[in-house]
Amino acid sequence: MLWLKHFHITCAVLSICGFALRGWWRLYVPQRLRRRWVRTFPHLVDSALFFSGVYMLWLYRWWPHEQPWLLAKLVALLVYILLGALALRQGKAWQVVAALAVSAYIVSVALTRTPLAWLA
Repeated sequence: MLWLKHFHITCAVLSICGFALRGWWRLYVPQRLRRRWVRTFPHLVDSALFFSGVYMLWLYRWWPHEQPWLLAKLVALLVYILLGALALRQGKAWQVVAALAVSAYIVSVALTRTPLAWLA
């Protein structure tokens, strides 16, 4: 199931890069956010990311209450979604940066498999 992991990673990279681009546009070129593909593509990528993650959880029998790193990742994901939604609605630079910092934490937790991430 290595293909699934690679697919999930690819979706994560596309999602984070897409958010960074939309955050940049929100701050400096907001009219680009009105394009149909800009409103549609992130939903497709994020749905693929979500479902591939759920499938991996089921496949490997990982449960957040048994894997502290997974619980940390899911909580951080909720924070990322909240900050990202605020950033794209309100267009504040600190919100974009904060959401990207949380996404960096999520990636580091995934790579190290510890809630302390790169601090461990």
